[in-house]
Parts: sequence; C-alpha cells; structure tokens
Amino acid sequence: MTEFEGELSPPFEIVEPSSWRAPIIFNSPHSGSVYPAEFVNASRIDLAALRRSEDSFMDELISGLAVSGFPTVRVNFPRSYVDVNREPYELDPRMFTGRLPSFANTRSMRVAGGLGTIPRVVGDGQEIYRERLNVEEALSRIEVLYKPYHRALRRLINKAHQAFGTVILVDCHSMPSVGVSRDEPRRPDVVIGDRYGTSCAPLLPDLVEQTLGSLGYSTGRNKPYAGGFITEHYGNPASGLHTVQIELNRAVYMDERRRERGPRFAQVAADFAVLAEALAKVPLGDLGPFQAAAE
Repeated sequence: MTEFEGELSPPFEIVEPSSWRAPIIFNSPHSGSVYPAEFVNASRIDLAALRRSEDSFMDELISGLAVSGFPTVRVNFPRSYVDVNREPYELDPRMFTGRLPSFANTRSMRVAGGLGTIPRVVGDGQEIYRERLNVEEALSRIEVLYKPYHRALRRLINKAHQAFGTVILVDCHSMPSVGVSRDEPRRPDVVIGDRYGTSCAPLLPDLVEQTLGSLGYSTGRNKPYAGGFITEHYGNPASGLHTVQIELNRAVYMDERRRERGPRFAQVAADFAVLAEALAKVPLGDLGPFQAAAE
C-alpha cells in the first residue's frame, strides 16, 4: 500500500438505501477534502489555494437523500489530486518526467487549460507543482483511485438500470460565484447542464429548472458549464441512461472566502430533497426508451 492509499481510505463512499425510492443517483465527484501529505508537500501553493478547486460541502448537501431512498456517491480525494470528471488519461506531457502511454489524450481543451485527469493548475489558474511528476505516480493515481471509482459508479448505475429499466444520474457540483473573466455576466444560482440536450431526456432539465425556480433559485442552462466527462460518458438517453449536471453557486450556501457553511445551508439541503422527490414522481415511461425492468 502506498502512502496515499492509506490516507485516502476509503477513496470514495456509496450510501445505498435499504429500499430505492426511484432509479435516481446523486453523485458528488468534486467535494473531496482529504489531501495526502505527500501531495501538499509537493505543491508550490498552500492548502487554502489547493482547496479553491473543491466543490466544498456539496457531498453534505446531498448526504441526507439516502435516508429518503436515493443512493449517494461522494469522492473523498480532492479533484486537484485526481479529477474523476475527466477521461481516464487526459494528461499534459509537460507535467511529467517519463513517457506517457501512447493512448493518453494530450490534446484536449481541458489538458490545454491545465485541468486534465491529473490537474496542472487549481481553479483560479495557479500552478500546483514545484517540480515535474514521475509519470508512474500519475498512472498509479489513476489505477488506485480513478478506475475503482468509475467501476463502482458503473455497477450502481447498472443495478438501477436492471431493476427499473432506466436510471437518472444527478451529477452535483458547485461553482465560484464570480467567473475568471470580467466579461462574464453574473452567474445564476444554479446552472443546469445536459450537454446541450444530449445527455438526458429534455423533461429532466426542464423539471430541475421548474422545481428550483419555484423555490426561488435563478437558473441557467449549459453556460458556462454544460457537463463534463461524467455527464457525457454516462448520459445515453437512447439506452435509458440519463445524466444531468447541477452547478450550484457557492455564494448561495457558503462563505467562499472563509470556506464555511453559510446561513442558508440547511435550507439548500432541504431544497435538494424537494428536487429529488420531484424527479422521483416522473413516470419512467415518459423518459423515452427503456428496457423492461427485471423481475
């Protein structure tokens, strides 16, 4: 066992209800806050700067849903260490000593921006590492952390799909209240991403928008976040696999500067429960093609 394996035990957690209310899974891939000491020591920036990439407390906002019959998934390692919302090998060759595998995707837009599977920068563009990483270190993180998470998520999705004939994955994220560019308009409370209509049945983002709007949230669609690898990879409406991404403005539920829960935290968690119930009431047949549920 390597040092990071010990510190990151468990690397992710799935809480499955005793009885499923509906084939709806709530996933928080970017709220991990367990930072391996070796990683912090290798960084040129301090822990507070590393944490700017975190979707802080998003896992807590959805944690109560399992009691109501909705499985939840949370990742414990930080996205600045390994980002599970990327392809498995989106890697920047400038970051590493040694040769990357021939199948690595070194030319994606996310790699160019420094936000590959092993990120080069944190959310505000600061470089993470003082020195280049050994390529074996990067590949080890992918084998030990990234791949087991996706295997477990895929098993959970398949379980729901087989039992109900369809599945809805709600990928939960948070965004800084202000964009990097001054030209960007003021961000709404929630941005709903469906990869521009390709990752789920249209009625799902419509329902999310309607439900959250009725609770007082301002909403937007697909800009500046349309959904990452998870939304794209697991969303296949023609096969009954629906994925919708929710980006919650951090100013709504937390103090961004102090990184503390805000006064509305409990209410926002309660509003996620309202959203879960609204999604659970959607007749499964309205989602489009689906297989007959297993007997």
